[in-house]
Amino acid sequence: MRERIARFMAGRNGNDQFNMALLIAAAVSLLLGSILRGSIGGLFTLLVPVLLIYSYFRMLSRNIYKRQEENGKYLRLRYKLISRFNVLKERWKQRKDYKFFTCPSCHAALRVPRGRGKIKIVCRKCGNSFEGRS
Repeated sequence: MRERIARFMAGRNGNDQFNMALLIAAAVSLLLGSILRGSIGGLFTLLVPVLLIYSYFRMLSRNIYKRQEENGKYLRLRYKLISRFNVLKERWKQRKDYKFFTCPSCHAALRVPRGRGKIKIVCRKCGNSFEGRS
């Protein structure tokens, strides 16, 4: 039986990170559809089969190049969101010791120590200087 499944899946995309995200989204939609009542709950309930069908389509697809491209787009988007969250988490941890500024010309993030009063801040990226209260 195991060999038959392996032969069937040969040359197919199989399961990847984007498929796992689709399956988790389907499970969450099913949960929200059962909790919420009315038209919003109905929309979540209708979303479940759509997500499952698309997930199985991707899993059984023989166009591996296209599915890998979709997975790559998902992974890049996920990396952007996770890295942005990690930056905010680090800033939150350092909020007592440092104050963060944004350069007015290049919009780079700048960190200066707290408790120094009014200081002149020089951007390391573009060299622009401005004043700020730390």
